[in-house]
Amino acid sequence: MNFDPKKLDQFPTLPGVYLMKGGEGEILYVGKGKNLRQRVKQYFFPGRDGRLMVPFLVAKVQHIDTIVVTSEKEALILENILIKQHKPRYNALLKDDKTYISIKITTKDKWPTLKVVRYRGKPDADGLYFGPYTSAHAARETLELLNRLFPLRQCSNEELARRTRPCILYEMKRCVAPCVNKCTKEEYDHHVQQTVKFLRGQDKEVLQDLNREMQSFADQLEFEKAAIILRTIRQIEKTIEVQHVDRPLGLDLDALALYRHGHEVAVVQLKFRNGRLIGSSFFDFQDIAEDDDELLTSFILQNYEKFNDIPPEILIPFPVIDQSNIEELLSKFKGKKVHLQLPIKGERKSLLEMAKTNAEMQFKAQKNQEAIREKILLEMEERFLLTRYPARIECFDTSTLSGFESVASMVAFTDGSKDSKRYRTYRIKQGTSKPDDYQAMKEVLTRRYRRAKDENDLPDLVIVDGGKGHLNIAKQVFNELNVTNVDLIGLAKEEGRHDKGMTEERVFLLEQKDPIHLKKNSPVLFLLQKIRDEAHRTAITFHRKRRAKQTVRSALDDIPGIGPTKRKTLLKHFGSLKRVGLATEDDLKQVKGISQANILAIQAFFRSNPE
Repeated sequence: MNFDPKKLDQFPTLPGVYLMKGGEGEILYVGKGKNLRQRVKQYFFPGRDGRLMVPFLVAKVQHIDTIVVTSEKEALILENILIKQHKPRYNALLKDDKTYISIKITTKDKWPTLKVVRYRGKPDADGLYFGPYTSAHAARETLELLNRLFPLRQCSNEELARRTRPCILYEMKRCVAPCVNKCTKEEYDHHVQQTVKFLRGQDKEVLQDLNREMQSFADQLEFEKAAIILRTIRQIEKTIEVQHVDRPLGLDLDALALYRHGHEVAVVQLKFRNGRLIGSSFFDFQDIAEDDDELLTSFILQNYEKFNDIPPEILIPFPVIDQSNIEELLSKFKGKKVHLQLPIKGERKSLLEMAKTNAEMQFKAQKNQEAIREKILLEMEERFLLTRYPARIECFDTSTLSGFESVASMVAFTDGSKDSKRYRTYRIKQGTSKPDDYQAMKEVLTRRYRRAKDENDLPDLVIVDGGKGHLNIAKQVFNELNVTNVDLIGLAKEEGRHDKGMTEERVFLLEQKDPIHLKKNSPVLFLLQKIRDEAHRTAITFHRKRRAKQTVRSALDDIPGIGPTKRKTLLKHFGSLKRVGLATEDDLKQVKGISQANILAIQAFFRSNPE
């Protein structure tokens, strides 16, 4: 039974939050209002609410809970908490498990270094984070630029501890060699500070500092050092010249824009630091019931709560009802005053228009890619006589190297794109005297689809890496498990032909004797190869990790007195098993927790096992 609107007369007229629930008690939507009765009534009377998704939402609502609070600010805070806690179907939600690509300066180290890392929006206390970057490639390019401009170390902590003479980067003037005390701590920290300024977009300050240093060295007749600094100055000036956007405002701000098309909404965030565009982020949402005001409010709170790098000014494309409360919460996140601005003219208006154009262009580009993938999947459905559209595809591969234990991988593609959360790796349990590829495939398929059937989590299409034999094994497993609504195909490379010296991909179908040969430029072939290669890569990677782990464990565990903790400490300090064996007594004494008795045991072991 759907919700009875007559009950709305009993709702409070105070500020608070409402939770719309479905038939099984699941929370479909969370909203807020300064007058709960008046706000919720808008959903149930025609003409009061024109949002496209509201009729779909209302049709599913069977119960509405309300929580009364003392102010609109408290309602805003509670709504944000409940959205993140319950993840309602019709609310816009920024995924908490999303990882962000950033550059990190490891401030906890005596000699900080730069790294490209992934993190979940809440930085650790052991470093400074800059980003997020739109791609790993963009972050690596920035890291390479920083390594050219500022001579910070690029080696690991273990390499730093072992080094007795500077590496080639010192000769190239790209490292000041703190490993062998070629610089003081103060000098090194000065380079770190310049790097931080550069990452924050304070190029002019960095150039001023460098010019002062260069003049100081020139005055002291240290012309070689002055020349090194001059080279850095020229590189930075060249970098600034090629920046794609440089605005005269010179301010730190973000510009937000929305683009709505039917049931879908895109949000773009452009980040300007010192007036220069340093990055952008794109977010898209589907089938949400929030209007633009509610969506923007929810986005701002969810997005900026994750990061320390909140600018003092955020440009918004339209007024929001809770502006003063949002500003207060953002100021609390940042620790300084933050303002939301709606510019109507001038340079800020131009930045907002740029964000709006980006939102529309990125949305359309994404839709074009989705349309291309959909066309490929439709062609696959027709070409391979599938009984259903292959929205979710799972592909299996097995791996056995040098007689080592067999493993298998399963990769998943949803709507033609990688769905890495669904990836699985398997150790093959049923051992035989020699590797049996068919038996391994049968085991992994049985394990996967017995569970998938119980959890009602079956894909549309399963691809096995292999020919007709592997395909028949898959059919046998599906018959035994009574799985009838999943399509099966096999993908295998033809053996190299002497007449052409090449291999060709073949697709095997259950009800067809001869394989299908796809054209070399076929988009379907490219997608199949991408899926199969990803399954192969995943299986090989898992296999190598297991083999390496097994090798290390079997070697170090044979040393008396070396347990799991000390084994981990040794490998972390030296970097590899080989380096442990080559370590001198003095080297081993530097390892925390390793006693003299342990050192003697380690040396005795490697003397008797030189390989």
